Amino acid sequence: MTETWTGPTASEDIDAATDATTAPLDRQADAMLMEGESPTFGSPPLREAVHDDVTAARDWGRNRARRLKGAVEAEPVKASLYALGLGVVIGMLIAR
Repeated sequence: MTETWTGPTASEDIDAATDATTAPLDRQADAMLMEGESPTFGSPPLREAVHDDVTAARDWGRNRARRLKGAVEAEPVKASLYALGLGVVIGMLIAR
């Protein structure tokens, strides 16, 4: 087999010099990334993160329920036929 390890990297091998053409782009990219971030350091506490996720899930669920209720009220026959069809399919799967 061929050995691919080339040895330790010397500090002289790393080119950290900033190129005059890419330095402004790097600064703009860093500014764009920092724009949306909060000024706090580290991640939020676990309790706060879970609370935010639960709130988002609750809002999503309420929004979906509101949309479903509107769709059923708009076309009750179509919704009933879908429910009947789904019931038949589930019944056939359980009967197996």
